[in-house]
Amino acid sequence: MFDIVCLVSGGGTNLAAIIKAIEDGSIKNVRIKSVISNNADAYALERAKSAGIESKCISPKSFSNRDDFNKALLDELKSLNPDLIVLAGFLVNISKDIVDAFENKIINIHPSLIPSFCGKGYYGLKVHEAALKRGVKVTGATVHFVDAGIDTGKIIIQKAVNVLPGDDAKTLQRRVMEEAEWIILPKAVEMIANGEVL
Repeated sequence: MFDIVCLVSGGGTNLAAIIKAIEDGSIKNVRIKSVISNNADAYALERAKSAGIESKCISPKSFSNRDDFNKALLDELKSLNPDLIVLAGFLVNISKDIVDAFENKIINIHPSLIPSFCGKGYYGLKVHEAALKRGVKVTGATVHFVDAGIDTGKIIIQKAVNVLPGDDAKTLQRRVMEEAEWIILPKAVEMIANGEVL
């Protein structure tokens, strides 16, 4: 069995997409070993609980400095020893120590077609606001490996989504999730677990 750990910060819709894909068999040979959130109020923790998945909160607010938080997160990940770490809407930058410890074993979903609208400061609605401001006709989502940079790791899979007249950041965000993120994140997990991505 291929064990994954999902790191989450909010509602957990990407987590829900992975859980559903495992349940309906579109992801094979994969088990979510644990869900970790940096936010104690994240609805994603409820989703994990409902699915019978072990979950916990490791919040930067519980530590006197960021280094102690990073170490606690690294220690927890090492103890779980997953085959893959999935950043499923995790709004905390992963420390270099974690990237080094799990080289080529961490993936992230980003709500644009990288290299557009990515890097420092581009997260959540800000990505979609920037796409609309620039006037692009096509946006989308990207699953990529995590390296020491921000959104700079090797791209695994992308899916395009049309920008429609009258879109605002929220309607665009919703459509990018429904038409791209919830499809390609489970697909990337399936591809990696079954040896289609090296």
